[in-house]
Amino acid sequence: MTLHATETSGLSDRPIDGSAQNWLARSEAWLDARGKGAWIAAMVLGFILFWPIGLALLAYMIWSKRMFNASCKSRRHAMTRHRFQSSGNSAFDAYKADTLRRLEEEQEAFESFLQRLRDAKDKSEFDQFMDERAKTAKADSAEA
Repeated sequence: MTLHATETSGLSDRPIDGSAQNWLARSEAWLDARGKGAWIAAMVLGFILFWPIGLALLAYMIWSKRMFNASCKSRRHAMTRHRFQSSGNSAFDAYKADTLRRLEEEQEAFESFLQRLRDAKDKSEFDQFMDERAKTAKADSAEA
């Protein structure tokens, strides 16, 4: 039985033609829709069934950057969604917004403090280097 070009997989608008490439594309879309955990489960299952399949999935996940980028994007998306999602209680939402604003200000102040501390340490180390260099230059000129 062959499938006609007008039928679709339900995952995308691409036609189903029964080819291996289309099957792989549909599998990839299905795993992408379920997230990084599905990719990892498929890889582990591939290692259990036949290790070259698991190795091939691992290589593909690394090559396509699914191993790293997907988690970062989903984490940023989740963080943004939770930050602006209303709880339905206006007093709590105002408290949450004020607390988040205050924490962000404290984080910026702390990062600024750390930068000033690094700058002061760099200046101290540079001044020490220049003092040692001047002492060495005086010692060299006194010997000559």
